[in-house]
Amino acid sequence: MNRSPNRMSRLAARCNALPPSLRSPILTRLFARLVPFLGTASLRFDRVTPHQVVVSIRNRRKVQNHIKGVHAAAMALLAETATGFVVGMNVPDDKLMLLKSMRVNYQRRSQGDMRAVATLSEEQIDGFFRADKGEVTVPVVVTDASGEAPIACEMVWAWVPKKRERTGEGA
Repeated sequence: MNRSPNRMSRLAARCNALPPSLRSPILTRLFARLVPFLGTASLRFDRVTPHQVVVSIRNRRKVQNHIKGVHAAAMALLAETATGFVVGMNVPDDKLMLLKSMRVNYQRRSQGDMRAVATLSEEQIDGFFRADKGEVTVPVVVTDASGEAPIACEMVWAWVPKKRERTGEGA
């Protein structure tokens, strides 16, 4: 099975070769260009590998709710971004990835800055290369400054071929 790195993975590998002090700011800037909405919440990419992506958000005014915690939508964005980018690091370039479902259970009030850690196993990564289309549930743990998890998430990502085959007459 050919598991050659995709475009995003090659980009991250080049950034990971940089000195640690430059790695996160450059990855953050590059990925925000790929998905402009990420810049809105000032998400930060702390670690990017094919098996794990760590994204953080500071509890700043522009992402706060009425009780000065990170807004519920910003927490969901944090989890969605970490899972999406770990999938994006692995899906072959000829496939399109899409968020199929997102479940976020809010368990308690958040405290301070937050971070999301999304991981994929070797078996999950192999799935992207074995099938033209499919789906994967990506584990993600979101914690706040206390080290506790104010939310529990389940993110299901799907992948399909970028170009659909035309079949039948008139298609």
